[in-house]
Amino acid sequence: MAPKADSVEGIVLSFVNEQNRPLNSQNVADALQKYNLKKTAVQKALDALADSGQISFKEYGKQKIYLARQDQFKIPNGQELDQMKEENSKLQEELQVQKKAINEVETEIRALQSNLTLEEILAKEAKLHIEVHEMEEKLKKLHGGVVLVKPEDKKVIEETYSEKINQWRKRKRMFKDLWDAITENSPKDLKEFKEELGIEYDEDVGVGLQSYCELLNLSKKRRMA
Repeated sequence: MAPKADSVEGIVLSFVNEQNRPLNSQNVADALQKYNLKKTAVQKALDALADSGQISFKEYGKQKIYLARQDQFKIPNGQELDQMKEENSKLQEELQVQKKAINEVETEIRALQSNLTLEEILAKEAKLHIEVHEMEEKLKKLHGGVVLVKPEDKKVIEETYSEKINQWRKRKRMFKDLWDAITENSPKDLKEFKEELGIEYDEDVGVGLQSYCELLNLSKKRRMA
């Protein structure tokens, strides 16, 4: 008697018949995870179906291989096979035509999406006008000899910046010394250990001490020029 379609045995039987290829219990359990079936339940269902003769199985050592019963499938004759091959060939040709048509439509859609609408063009133009006006005003101030930053303010900023760079350099050196001491005889992979501790280097977040030092040096050179 065939099991109910929504029972464990029914689900397993339907899957084995649909696949119609050699399967072990792990194959079936993996494929039926969407039904929340545990491997033990799948194994029990496979054994029950095999015992009742609804599926075939063979043992290879400790492993059981299950297969749909072949006598339930109609085996086409030579003429039917030729007809199926011809139909398959026609379907493949139609599929290629459809794929080509889809690609052409997708290309056209991408081209249309890459073009700005009139509203987007006007908005972008207005934004550019504002940016140009702001730059022109700033340029006028520079031409007029207006000091945008007072010398004393600039000095304070540079000194603060320099102090922060020095602190960064010291802490970077302290971390390196401490890290080297901790990991000197550690059997762990240093990269994995670093990720395990949640440590990030400057480079991991896209910053570098050297680039900030160069900014400071550039500022000093401009002041001396």
